[in-house]
Amino acid sequence: MTTPRTEHLVLPGVLTAEQAAATVAGILAAQREDGAIPWFRGHHLDPWDHTEAAMALDAAGEHEAAERAYEWLARHQNEDGSWYAAYADGAHDDVTDRGRETNFVAYIAVGVWHHYLSTGDDVFLDRMWPAVYAAVEFVLRLQQPGGQIGWRRDDDGTPTRDALLTGSSSIHQALRCALAIAEQREEPQPDWELAVGALRHAIRRHPERFLDKDRYSMDWYYPVLGGALTGAEAKARIEESWDRFVVPGLGVRCVVPNPWVTGGESCELALALWATGESDRALEILQSIQHLRDAASGMYWTGYVFDDDAVWPRELTTWTAGSLLLAVAALGGHEATCAVFSGERLPLGLDPDCCA
Repeated sequence: MTTPRTEHLVLPGVLTAEQAAATVAGILAAQREDGAIPWFRGHHLDPWDHTEAAMALDAAGEHEAAERAYEWLARHQNEDGSWYAAYADGAHDDVTDRGRETNFVAYIAVGVWHHYLSTGDDVFLDRMWPAVYAAVEFVLRLQQPGGQIGWRRDDDGTPTRDALLTGSSSIHQALRCALAIAEQREEPQPDWELAVGALRHAIRRHPERFLDKDRYSMDWYYPVLGGALTGAEAKARIEESWDRFVVPGLGVRCVVPNPWVTGGESCELALALWATGESDRALEILQSIQHLRDAASGMYWTGYVFDDDAVWPRELTTWTAGSLLLAVAALGGHEATCAVFSGERLPLGLDPDCCA
């Protein structure tokens, strides 16, 4: 018998109720009292993975813990609306990478919208709106004329104009969530609508505007996961490189031709498959990575080198566990998770085919 908050986290061959509870407990154990969620205690925090883990906590009904994670972001946001790329063990005053990566910064909008849909807490949404607004404005200052988003601003303020397809696809989802927040608060943002339309057009029609990272599986599925490609286009993209990246029975390669499958990429692919209506294949992917589960902690190893039969690196990360819980939550029908990753209730912005 499962409890109401974990029944959607039970999935045959992936998680029992007890295993789901252990994984949630593992993330909670890594969270600091101030709300920060590092990769694991003693490692660094980055804002994107911190948010991913917080979303998993909301999917598990741990709303207070998730809210503390978002409050950490609001308290430690830089004056320009950004966060740094890495903080040692989640300590806000111990920055180990002072670059500011645009997809890291934008992702707060996805987490805040997911928390709102999970709780219906209008006070929380109002409280987080200034942080979301400032983050989006920071990101859009790095948007290029072709619609793509420069991936980083260095500590000296120098913007990197080169764009990453994975990062821009993640930003596409984040901008749509930010627009949903603005719409809920009745504060229209027409400039954001234009920006997300131009970005979607670049992702769908202009691969030459992004750095060539074709060897990485994230560049394969992220345009689908981020909602820029849908329907037949999304399915065709998944089919195109399936055999290149998926290792049957083991999971998804991080990068070809390396014999290394990773939990995070596998779970994200499962989410992308679910979003295209391929729930059966999503389940198969999640079942295939159970060799990464650490039974003692309920957490998941980052990856596995199958040529050497070696777990590598030897780290149990909150974001890998978080991505697994979110994928299971989507397949289990968790309303907020389904809405965020299906694109339901997310504004599209300007028709991408109207953009030059």
